[in-house]
Parts: sequence; C-alpha cells; structure tokens
Amino acid sequence: MSGAQGLFVDHQTVGTLEYVMDWLRARAPASANLCVDSRAVQPGDVYLSYEVIEAEQRRYFSDAIQQGARAILWQPGQSDAAPIGLIEAEDFGVPTLAIPKLIELAGPIASEWYGAPSEALLVTGVTGTNGKTSCSFWIAQALSALGKPCALMGTLGSGFAGKLVATGFTTPDAPQLQRSLAQMLSAGAQAVAMEVSSHGLHQERVNGIAFDTAIFTNLSHDHLDYHHTLENYENTKARLFDWPTLRCAIINCDDAAGVRLLARVQGKVRTIAYGIDRGDATSQLLKADGVLRAQEVRALAAGTAFKVVSSWGQGEVSVPMLGTFNVSNLLAVLGALLAADVPFEVALAQLERLEPVIGRMQRLGGNLTLNEPLVVVDYAHTPDALEQALVALRPIARARGGKLICVFGCGGNRDRSKRALMGGCAERLADAVVLTNDNPRNELPAAILEDILRGISDRARIECTEDRARAILRAIRAAAPEDVILLAGKGHETTQEIQDHKYQFSDQDHVRLALAARATQPMGNHL
Repeated sequence: MSGAQGLFVDHQTVGTLEYVMDWLRARAPASANLCVDSRAVQPGDVYLSYEVIEAEQRRYFSDAIQQGARAILWQPGQSDAAPIGLIEAEDFGVPTLAIPKLIELAGPIASEWYGAPSEALLVTGVTGTNGKTSCSFWIAQALSALGKPCALMGTLGSGFAGKLVATGFTTPDAPQLQRSLAQMLSAGAQAVAMEVSSHGLHQERVNGIAFDTAIFTNLSHDHLDYHHTLENYENTKARLFDWPTLRCAIINCDDAAGVRLLARVQGKVRTIAYGIDRGDATSQLLKADGVLRAQEVRALAAGTAFKVVSSWGQGEVSVPMLGTFNVSNLLAVLGALLAADVPFEVALAQLERLEPVIGRMQRLGGNLTLNEPLVVVDYAHTPDALEQALVALRPIARARGGKLICVFGCGGNRDRSKRALMGGCAERLADAVVLTNDNPRNELPAAILEDILRGISDRARIECTEDRARAILRAIRAAAPEDVILLAGKGHETTQEIQDHKYQFSDQDHVRLALAARATQPMGNHL
C-alpha cells in the first residue's frame, strides 16, 4: 500500500481539487454517486460531463437533471467564454461547476469522494496487449488463497472471483472505478488486481488510483484504429510505469517493448524482469533488481511443466494451463506475489494450485474413447494471440495424430488492419480454417470476412460460414476424433453483438451442443 495519492496534478490542480471537494460536499449528500453516464444518474447523484459539443452537453445536462442530479461538474470546451478557472452557475436549476480538463481530474475527485479506497489496498495494475485477464485473475486467486483477500477488475468483470459483476469495459470510467474500489474495500478486500487498458490510460480513467505494482505483459498489433501507430500504443501503455505511487515494475523482457520499458524505469522503482530461456542471450533480464526465468518448458497432455530459476531460488512447476505464453503469464504472477512479500517457495507452490481462466485456452471434449475431437476455446483476438494459441496446440494435435483446425472471426467496428494479419496467421499455422462471425456489431459480416481473406493466399482452403453456431457445429461434426479445434475470439463472452443488439451466445454452450449432436448424428465431410 502507498500513502501518497496516485494523481497526475500540479500545485494549481491540487488547489482546484480542494475547492471542488468543498463545493461538492456543500451541495450533494454523502450517499451520492458520481456518474459520467446521464442515464445512470439516480436522485441525489452528481453528474460529470466531459462532452465538448455544446448542444450535446446541454442535452445530457437536461437528461441528468430529469434523472434527479443534485449537481453537475462539466468540462468547458475551447470556445467557452471563460475556459480557464472555475465557473459556477445555476442556469439549469441545479448547481453546476465548470472545470477545465475535468476528464483528467475526475479520478482524483472520485477518489476523494469515495474515501481514497486505493490507498488502503495493495493495487496491482496489469497492462499489455495479451495476458492481462489471465494475470489479473491468477494474482487475485493466489493472494486470496494465501490469506490476503484480493478482488479483480477487468474483462471478466468486477468483484471477487466467483462473484464477478460485468461492467462492459476492461477499465471502466474513473468514478465507477473508484466506487468499485470502495465497495471492494468495504467487502473485505485487502488487495485488487486490475487490468489497465491503453484506452483506460489514454482517457485518464485510472487517474487517482494508488498503484503499488505494475506489470507489463507484451505489446503487439491491436487498437491501431484508436492509437494509429504502435509507438503511440506503446507510449500509452508505458504511462502506468511513471505512476507516482509505484513501488515495483514487473516487466516481460522477452518483448522488445519490455526491454525499452525496463531501461525507462531503471533506478526509479524496484524492477523485476522475467522471460523464458530459449537459448538466446538474457542480458536484459540481468539489468533488473530481480530476475525470473523459465527453463526446460515442456508441453504435457493436459498442461505445461517448467523450471523457474530466479534471484530468490529455483524450483519445478507443473500447471494445468496450455501454451508457452501462459508460462510467461505465470512468471508475471510469480513476480506480483514476490512484490507482495510472499516467500518464493510459497509463491511457487501456489502457482501449481491455480485454476484455468474461463475462455482462456479452455479445453472441452477430447475424449478419444467417445470419438470426440479436442476443442479449445480462447479469447485470442489479435494476430499475436492467435499465433500463440495455434503454436501451443500444434504439439497436442501432433500427439493425438490429428489435424489442427482454426475457427475464428474478427470484431466489427474495431481495428481493421489486424484482420488480414490474422487470416494469414491462421492459414500458415492451421491445417484447416473456418471463418465466421465474431461480434460484427454495425459492420456487414461479409465485409469483415473479406478483410480477413485478403491475408490468405489460397482461399480454396478456407470455409466461410457467417453464422457462428453453424460454423462451430460444422467444424466439430466434420473433425476426426484425433483433431484439435481452436475456437478463437470470444472466450468467456456470453453474448454476440449484431447491429446494436446483444444476443445470448456462448461458445462453450455451442461446443457442448455440437459434441452432443456429433455423438448421435453421422459426421459430415472432413475439413
């Protein structure tokens, strides 16, 4: 835990924060919640508006007031008459306060309003393109098992494992984050493991959180529709490691961006570098204050085994998780436990007790005596994640004597530039590919599939079935019992978003239905 507040503010802003808190406490009840969505406002709440288009802002003001807002904090645009300083008015019948750069100050305001909950918690932030969910889930699982109740915030939801509440965001808005932290603290949490997305960092959602430990997992092609360049994406991720409350940085030095990040933070905070020995140089790891290395990584029938060599000692680990990339994730988790002062031997033993994350290399079927192909459901939705999953499954398919089949699609209204890359990856690493819908959202499914196909050289090898349920059924019924099927893209999700509507859809449920259908009906033509 850290006594200092995790705020990016200067002295002038501190004065502003003190003024705003006095202003709020004089006008809103202590029970009020801070809301950035006018539709979520309840009677007595405070509405925060970042909207810069005046007409839209006024409409949201009216909506919030109709919902019962007691006061409004708003961010003036550049065209407003007095963009500098605080502007207090009651033009709408409720007190309003204009705050320049409110989006940056919302986190600190919410932290103060909800009693600075992160300062009473051990907060570990996990950022990176892939692995955030698994690392956060396992950190929470491990610390809780070791007697330090740890809550979770991220893609799977918010709360304690087994009682997660969906938020719809990897990193929710700043007031909701602070409110959730306060609720977790009240419910008995002593620690929180939090996924920190690049959007959350760029949009200032995590301002006001007193991070103790930060983890960098990796950086690869994603979200370039938002960040435009990989350099921007990397720099945004790196902001977490400049946090004023940070005590320890845990960094994957198998990743080039991780090597650059280690150089950036060296000497500023305690550093733990981790990586997998592949026979190449590990000099970058040795530059850190502490080192975690995995050696002798071995794929097992139902998991992975490896040896850990570290600054704290060494030992063997066997886990029920598939893939070398999960070895990397587990090293990050081990680093987080060490940063939380868990003894090395205890932390290493705890790794072996971790349970797999739903929708992350999740195994279904695979019983050869029942003539079932092995189906693996994974959230892989980036080129790197898809490649890592396929590479992990190749030796399993080989050991079973079967083919490796990949079923996937790409999300609509998201980074289009990765679609062809994912298509090329699937063609190169799988024996057969079935393209289908992911969450097409407001895009035409056929257009998304065409984008993926642009990365494929031999389209004759590819099947396209837009209906995801039919694609799953087709792949499972057509597979030989020895085959391995990777069903990628949606993982834990229980809905499918099509044209502004979310339909109930679970990959796991459809896999089970298809396996049952396969058991009672003849197989179709092989893929």
